[in-house]
Parts: sequence; structure tokens; C-alpha cells
Amino acid sequence: MAGLRIAVDASRTTVARRTGTENYALQLIRALIALPGDRQFTLYFRDAPAEGLFPDAPNVTRRIVPMRRLWTHLRLAAALWRDRPDVTFVPAHSLPFVFPGPAVVTVHDLGYRFFPAAHPALERLYLDLTTRFSARRAALILADSAATRDDLASIYGVNPARVKVVYPGVEGLTRADDAAIFRARKKYGAPEEYLLFVGTLQPRKNITRLVEAFALYLDTTGDRQTALVLAGKTGWLLDPERDIFGALPPDKRRRVIVTGYVADGDIAALYSGARGLVFPSLYEGFGFPVLEAMSCGAPVLCSNTSSLPELAGDAALLVDPNDVRALAAGMTALVGD
Repeated sequence: MAGLRIAVDASRTTVARRTGTENYALQLIRALIALPGDRQFTLYFRDAPAEGLFPDAPNVTRRIVPMRRLWTHLRLAAALWRDRPDVTFVPAHSLPFVFPGPAVVTVHDLGYRFFPAAHPALERLYLDLTTRFSARRAALILADSAATRDDLASIYGVNPARVKVVYPGVEGLTRADDAAIFRARKKYGAPEEYLLFVGTLQPRKNITRLVEAFALYLDTTGDRQTALVLAGKTGWLLDPERDIFGALPPDKRRRVIVTGYVADGDIAALYSGARGLVFPSLYEGFGFPVLEAMSCGAPVLCSNTSSLPELAGDAALLVDPNDVRALAAGMTALVGD
């Protein structure tokens, strides 16, 4: 008898610049296909995967079904109707609207419900519609945290018994050596002493309060060495000149460095060279940078909201992300302890 035939949406693994959700999909799919047992995986791609992205294996079939828009609901759905798998797995929020058989879906967070202004109107509508549908259609929902599980129950009425909390991990990140730290600092313009933020620069990440707190930290401590490095691409609704440098006194603007997107090969070195990670996000379904920083030996200051206390436990400094003075005091403790 043939093994279980599993269809997997692998479309997010081929993006040029992977962030947390895309890395989650890549590492989880790699781990699934390496498990022992009689399972047949069909990986569905929108774009051709790079050589070596997934190992060649007799139990893995790749299908490339290109389409620029509505790929999930048209091309993936059509492929599933053709192939009729035993189960479909989508490692993000969006199942096709019409497809055969049972499904498992990962819901990472419901940030668009808590911070609707942080998303364009059409994107917010699509996220709400597809997540609501997927939460009802899936036989099993994977959530990155108990906080996300509870949000699904309170907002969409999902029975918590249908939600399995599976905490993501960090793959291959360890403390970098001094040479790698030096190269990363030079590449991204960071001085020897710096506090680090990692993530997309967007309002939900609380960037303006972060830089205001950093300016207050500089004033209260007289620190003349430490910079704040903001590592990540600029997201929708955030203007660096207005929301970052405009929130700083002119004499402190040179102490804040915006790197843009950081390559995967450099991120461990940036974490390893930092005095600590400052991550005062207003809402996170999980918060990968907290775990990544800890894996590289960097102390962490993060918010006491959403999933972050659940993730960090007593291994980080937790502060109210809306309190600029508390954030500045946390920076003082992070650098001084």
C-alpha cells in the first residue's frame, strides 16, 4: 500500500529575501521530508526553486505551476484537484478557497486585527478573509504560540482543541567569531558598540518609540560610544526620515544606523557583535529575533505583550513597549549589566 501522499505549498521558500515566515516554511519543509516513514511529498512552487534548496529524495516530487496573481486560489487549487493528495499542508495562513481533502495550516499571528492601520486596506481585507476561511476549513491548525491560539479562539471562535501550539526553532545560528563580526560591522556601518533591532521597519515594530527611548538613554547615561543599529528592510507606512530620524534631536541622528535588508550569512555576526537586542514590538505571533539573538549569545530586551513573555520567559528583560522611559531604562540595564 502506498504511503500517505502529502501536498505542500512551498511557494514562500523561493523568495529572494526570506524573512521569518519564509524561513519557517523552508526549514519546516526540509525537516518534514527528512523524517523516516512511508510518506510521499509533492512540493508546489510558483517559481523554480534554486539548485539544492531541497535535497533530492525518492519520496519528493516538485511541481512548478507559475502564475503571478491568485496563485493559491487558482493554480495551486487546480493542481490539488488534479493530484488529489491525502492531505494538504500550507505553512502560512492561506488555504485555497476550493480544494479536495483535509488540510493543515499554520497561522503565525493575527497582527492585522490588532493593528489594522499598519496594512493597506486591500491587504488587510484579504488577510482577514483568508485566515478566517483557513481556520474554519483546516482539520488542524498549527500556531506558533499560545498567544496566537488564544487570538484564534477569541477573534474567530476557533475551538482551541483544533489548534496545536508548535514553537518554531532556530536553525544553524550560533555565536560568530571575531573576524565575522568585524566584517559584518564594516559591511553595515556599525561601530564597535551597538544595540541591535532586527525586523521589518514598520509601525507595529514600535520603531519611533524605540529611537526616542535610545535618545533618552543617551541623555541619561552620557554614553558616547553606543549606536542603535536598525537591521531590516523598510515596510509600508514607515518613512525613515520622518519616523526615525525625525524623532531624534539633530545631534543624535548619526548614532542611529539603518542597514536595510541583512543577508542571511551576516545576521549571526550582527547579533554576536551587539551589546544586546532591543525588540519592543507591539505585537508578535512569535518573535524570531528574540530566539535568534539568544542563540548567538546576545542579551535581549523585549516587550511584555503578545507572545513575547511566553517566548522569552525569564531569560530577557521585559518592558512595556508603550513606555519610552521604561525602554530607556531597559537599555541602561542591558548595556550596564
